[in-house]
Amino acid sequence: MKTIAVLGTLDSKGEEHAFVAGLIRERGHAALLIDVGSGGPPVVTPDITREEVAAAAGLDLAPLIAKRDRGECVVAMSKAAPVLLEKLAAAGKIDGVISLGGGGGTAIGTAAMRALPLGFPKLMVSTLASGNTAPYLGTKDIVMMPSIADVAGLNRLSRVIFSRAAGAICGMVEAKIEVDAAKPLVVASMFGNTTACITEAKRILEEAGYEVLVFAATGAGGRTMESLVESGMVSGVLDLTTTEWADELVGGVLNAGPERMDAAARAKVPVVIAPGCLDMVNFGEEASVPAKFAGRNFYIHNPQVTLMRTTPEECAELGGILAAKANACTAGCAVMIPRQAISVISAAGQPFHDAAADEALFGALRGHSRQPVEEFDLEINDPSFARACAEKLLSLMAASAP
Repeated sequence: MKTIAVLGTLDSKGEEHAFVAGLIRERGHAALLIDVGSGGPPVVTPDITREEVAAAAGLDLAPLIAKRDRGECVVAMSKAAPVLLEKLAAAGKIDGVISLGGGGGTAIGTAAMRALPLGFPKLMVSTLASGNTAPYLGTKDIVMMPSIADVAGLNRLSRVIFSRAAGAICGMVEAKIEVDAAKPLVVASMFGNTTACITEAKRILEEAGYEVLVFAATGAGGRTMESLVESGMVSGVLDLTTTEWADELVGGVLNAGPERMDAAARAKVPVVIAPGCLDMVNFGEEASVPAKFAGRNFYIHNPQVTLMRTTPEECAELGGILAAKANACTAGCAVMIPRQAISVISAAGQPFHDAAADEALFGALRGHSRQPVEEFDLEINDPSFARACAEKLLSLMAASAP
C-alpha cells in the first residue's frame, strides 16, 4: 500500500479533494488529506491541518488569516507547503502527491511539488494547465492535467476528470521502476551544433562504465541539469555546450539564468568545461529579433530559430564569466578549448567564422582561469576533441573518488 498526499484548499475545494482521496482509497492506497486553505474552515476534516502546515515552516497562520489578505495567505502557504511535503517525503511517509486548483491552488500545489525530488510522482489538476506552465513546473517533473472547467464542485464533467486524475496518480505510485544504480551518473550539455562531440564523448564514458544523461542547452535544459547536479546524484559534469550564457549576457531567448554552471561547485562535483556554441545568441523567428540588433551577423537556423553571432566584446565578457564559474570549482575542473571552431557554423568558411571574436573568448579564458586550460587545434566536433574531454573527466572523477 502506498500513501498519496492529497493537498489543497479544503475550505473552497474540500469536496473535490475528498472525492479524489476516496478514489485513491478504493484502489487500496492511503490518502493523506492536507489543508492549505486560508479562508473559512475546511469543509472536510483534514489529516494535516493548515496550522500544522504553517508550523512546519515556522509560520503563525492566525495573524495572516485575520488580515483577510488572500494574496498574502497564498504566498505564505506557498512557502510552508514545500517544507512540509519535503519532510514527509524524506521520512518516507508519502509516495506521491496530487492537488486540484485554480490560480491560488495551483501556485501552492506546484510550489510544494517543486520541493520534491525528480522521479517522485506529482500531479496537478489545474485551470492553468493549457497556458504557460513554466513558472509552475520550474525544473521538476510535475504532470499538469487540464481541469477543463473550473475546480468548482462535482458534476458530470469534473467527476470524469478527477477520476482519471486519481487513477493517474495511483498508476504513477504503482509503477515498478528498474534503475541500474550500479552505474555512476554523468550529465552533459548539448546543442545541435555540438551533437557529434557529445555523442562521441558519451560513447567513451559509457564504455568506461558510466551512465550519461544529455541535456539540451535550451534554458530549461540547463536549469534542469543544474538541479540534477545539485541533488547529489551526479558523479561528473561534461559541460561542453555553455551557449546559454551567451543568451543570458546578450538577451537571447534560451538563457538559463545567472546561476548556470554553479551547481558543480556547490555539489563539489568534477567538471569539464568548453565554450561550445558561445558564438551564437538565440531568438525566435526573424521578425522577433529586437531592433537594437539591426546590422548584426544573423543565421536562419530554421523558420522558428534565428541565431546571432556574438561580437569580440561579448566574447571577451563570456570568457571571463566561464573562467569565474570554473574558478569556483574545488572538486576538479578543466577548461578545454577547441581553437578551430566552437560550433559547426563557426568553422572556417562557415557563416559565424570570426577569428577575432574567438580569440577574444579564448584570451579571456586563458587570462582569468585559475583552473587548467587545455587548447586543441581542432573543431569542437572532432572525435579527438571529444575523446580528450571524456578522458579528462574520467581522470578528474578518478582523482576525486573516495
